[in-house]
Amino acid sequence: MLVTSFIMSKIDNCNVALATLPQRDLDRIQSVLNAAARLTADARKFNHVTPLLVNLHWLRVPERIQYKLCVVVHRCLNGAAPQYLSELIQPLSDVDSRRRLRSASTAEVLVQAMWSSTIGDRALAVACPRAWNSLPVDLFLSGTFFTFKAHLKSHLFNISMISFPSV
Repeated sequence: MLVTSFIMSKIDNCNVALATLPQRDLDRIQSVLNAAARLTADARKFNHVTPLLVNLHWLRVPERIQYKLCVVVHRCLNGAAPQYLSELIQPLSDVDSRRRLRSASTAEVLVQAMWSSTIGDRALAVACPRAWNSLPVDLFLSGTFFTFKAHLKSHLFNISMISFPSV
C-alpha cells in the first residue's frame, strides 16, 4: 500500500508530459516501477519482473501513460471533467468540416495540429486524442465509466505483456 501511495502516484503524475518521451527515459521510469514491483513482492534484484507485474496486474510505463490519457478523454466526452479540459477534446462528429466523412460516425476525437513536433506533441489537446484514437472500437462502446476503465486496463495489459515478454 505504501508503494502504491508513494511511488505509483509519482510515476502517474503528469502523464501528458511523459507521453512522447524517448524510450531511454521511459526505460528509466520503468526501472523504478520494476524496483517497486520487486519490493512489493519481496523478490530478489535479479528475478524476472514480468511474472511480478502479471501477479500485481500492473501495466508497464507506456501503457500506464496511455491508460491515464484515455481516462481523461473518456471523462471529457462524458462531462465528468472540468470545462477547461472538455473544451480541448472535440469528437470528430462535432467538427463541421468532417460531418459528411466516414470518420464522423466513429468515436474518434480531433487531434489538434501543433507547430512544434517535440513539445507540442505533449500538449493535452494532442497526446490525449492520439491515445484515444489508437484504441479499438469495441472499447468505445463500454457502458459505464468503471466498465470502460476495466476493459481499457485489460486491453492495455494484454498489449503490455505481448510487447514486453520479459525484462
